[in-house]
Amino acid sequence: MIVRPKRNWFSMLFVWNGSVLQAIIPQLVFLAFVSGFAVLTQGRILGEKIPLNTAPFTLFGVALTIFLAFRNNASYERFKEARLIWGHVLIASRSLASQVLSYIPDNEGIDRIRLIRKLIAFVYALKHELRKTDPTPDFARLLGREEAERLCRKQYRPVALLNDIRSELGRFVATGIVSDSGLWVFDTQLNELEGTVGGCERIASTPIPFAYGVLLHRTVYAYCIMLPFGLVDSTELFTPIVSVFVAYTLIALEAIADEVSEPFSKAPNALALDAIACNIERSLLELCDSEVPAPKVPDRQYQLT
Repeated sequence: MIVRPKRNWFSMLFVWNGSVLQAIIPQLVFLAFVSGFAVLTQGRILGEKIPLNTAPFTLFGVALTIFLAFRNNASYERFKEARLIWGHVLIASRSLASQVLSYIPDNEGIDRIRLIRKLIAFVYALKHELRKTDPTPDFARLLGREEAERLCRKQYRPVALLNDIRSELGRFVATGIVSDSGLWVFDTQLNELEGTVGGCERIASTPIPFAYGVLLHRTVYAYCIMLPFGLVDSTELFTPIVSVFVAYTLIALEAIADEVSEPFSKAPNALALDAIACNIERSLLELCDSEVPAPKVPDRQYQLT
């Protein structure tokens, strides 16, 4: 996720890091050549004049804009839901950690801190599952090498960790350390965390239908390639400038929609899952009066991963 200080209106015109411009420069260069070709040939291909003018592009542009707006809204809804789910992970984790520390007595033989470290490991397990990265270093740091190796053999690691926590709480009930009503309180938060796992899996495994992306992609490029031939008679030498500006708007909107529709990726405009997971760890360790790691900060490109 790009995190930048607020800029004034003039400096925003020249922002590079955090925009999608650097990703679409090849397409814009290609369309600039197409526009230049249209100007040099006065809108002719193989000697034949392309019978286009601005009227159909105006009507077609309105329809294309509506379609782009639908695509961007659908992408942002996925991003928004993903952020809300991770907000629930933070809330439920804090509540469960506070309940463990408050309702389970600090007796000999009861390691409440290890239980909370398993809860932190769940947060990192969910992050790594969504990003398809290796959770071993985080598991080893939080739970030890042996436990990390056991968990890494699991297919659904976040669910396995929640099951471990529930099993341990069940043993506390069996030994009379926790009452049945106390277990019900713990189960409420565990069920909430299981719901967040399912919500994240739903978003990650159900992309926006491929046909929408193909149709939009083809339509945007067809529009941008034909546009110079419709403008050349009215804008003449300014055709490349106008065409590339319109192409930048349309292609950039498509690129932004693609990035935002995958909120768990490492794209510049995706969720900062590393920072969110670190924030949850810091919050839970502070409840335990343990040493708190440093917060994640943006890198030189203003990106928070």
